[in-house]
Amino acid sequence: MMDKVSLHGIDVYAHHGVHPAERELGQRFVIDVDLWTDCAGAATSDSLNQALDYTAVHACINETTAGTSFQLIEALAGHLCRALLEGFAVDKVQVTVQKPNPPIPNFLGRAAVTFIRDRAWLEAGKGERS
Repeated sequence: MMDKVSLHGIDVYAHHGVHPAERELGQRFVIDVDLWTDCAGAATSDSLNQALDYTAVHACINETTAGTSFQLIEALAGHLCRALLEGFAVDKVQVTVQKPNPPIPNFLGRAAVTFIRDRAWLEAGKGERS
């Protein structure tokens, strides 16, 4: 059986973007993650030791997003998938990276990309940064 733990609305200020000003000045990104794992032990024991610690997941996302610089949100999403699959006992992740107010004239919305990745993707080496 597979269970899902979600963290939505993670707000991170980081330096990603195609334009040099985006990477120099930085901007806000909003990240949503869903992580598939077995939560049966946590449900039975009511112990954090048996659970996916979403505080640690949140810290990983913040550190990874703020500590890297990519031109594309696709590259950031792939990097986050790899970090989560390597760092936590999860079988599959879904990562959405949203870029509020991208530098597009007359556009007040968000640009976003969503990746769904699993351990097979990681083990195949497709999560490597080029």
